[in-house]
Amino acid sequence: MTYPEAIEFLYNLRWFGTKLGLENTFKLAALAGNPQNQLRFIHVAGTNGKGSTCAMLESIYRAAGLRVGLFTSPHLVAFGERIQVDRHLITEDEIVRLVAEMQPLLEKYPESAHPTFFEVITVMALRYFAEQRCDLVVWETGLGGRLDATNIVTPLASLITNIGLDHQQWLGATLTQIAAEKAGIIKPGVPVLTAAEAPEALAVITDKARRRGSPLQIIVKEEAGHPPLDSLELPLLGEHQKLNAALAVATVHALNGIIPVSDETLRQGLSRVQWPGRLQCVQTKSGQNIVLDGAHNPAGAEALRAALQDHFPGVKPALIFGVLQDKDWKPICETLTPLAAKILLVPVSSERTADPQNLYAACRAANPAVQALVCPSLSQALQQATADPFLVITGSLYLVGEAMELLHLSQQPPANERALNEWSQPSSAPGRS
Repeated sequence: MTYPEAIEFLYNLRWFGTKLGLENTFKLAALAGNPQNQLRFIHVAGTNGKGSTCAMLESIYRAAGLRVGLFTSPHLVAFGERIQVDRHLITEDEIVRLVAEMQPLLEKYPESAHPTFFEVITVMALRYFAEQRCDLVVWETGLGGRLDATNIVTPLASLITNIGLDHQQWLGATLTQIAAEKAGIIKPGVPVLTAAEAPEALAVITDKARRRGSPLQIIVKEEAGHPPLDSLELPLLGEHQKLNAALAVATVHALNGIIPVSDETLRQGLSRVQWPGRLQCVQTKSGQNIVLDGAHNPAGAEALRAALQDHFPGVKPALIFGVLQDKDWKPICETLTPLAAKILLVPVSSERTADPQNLYAACRAANPAVQALVCPSLSQALQQATADPFLVITGSLYLVGEAMELLHLSQQPPANERALNEWSQPSSAPGRS
């Protein structure tokens, strides 16, 4: 098997859709030798900030000398971003080998119950991390939590970054329903830490933790001003990242009896954290300043707005915006349009893209004076914005990934692997419990 053939095999798994539930993943993991039983995990769920919090924890524990696995999604450019050890992407050869090893296991399933793409790569990741003898795995949920394939593990700690409105068609229309899905990662007796703020979401998390006998710690904004965060400049921009950092710090302290980490090591880890595509600032050879940020839901747009006003006060950037149709994009347009000197609306390289003409109408409604333009592609929008000294590219993480390729910001060679992020609606909505 070649690497393109392995990627094609994974891509074809999308035809099995998205099935929420754990039965398939438990069975597949068992066929693979239950590699999760050889590993220790920190399991992270939430609406926004999951990836950033995971990156912070990974950096801290790697600074402490641990061999750390990192499992996140989606990827920006290359599939291997999803499965990393000590921030080294899994190699193409290892992907080929693991896919080949999974194929005979998948033959044991009838087509009607065939594992999905995410179920397969979850077990691939578990097997790889076990083979790599990781001391700890920082383990991000894919969708929700309760019925997400990642939920077959029993972690050292369960984290819920926050609760907001996103993926309502899968997780429920209210914060209470979404919180119930996220809180599904809470395991009996396992510590729970959350930075969720909405009272209705906190009520659900608190009740679930109580019923599971799990110690609960609620992280509030004031803790972002406590040591070491009071004197540390995070590499990740935005006030919201300070709350994510406070959650990471509290987690390290909560687990200090199991995995000791000194205060100095904690500071070193946080000071070195990297997480591309999230308020990432770059400067081109021509001197143009560019911010890339995957603000793909209303809360993410609010965080981007606040960060731009804090770090670039009085500056009105050119803004390139594209988003998926199944996102709540009208409030995003209302939040971001008043910030922009001009706004370029583009399609996302996905069959689920929102129509740029509809985005144009929403942006003009939010700010009739804005200079708005529909562009047929991101590359043409970049050409239209070459003379603008400050450019923000935002919306879908798919769009951010494409921008990283076009701007040569990715160390990965272009391989058109962003299509692996595509997934479809499950055939039935998750039940409530």
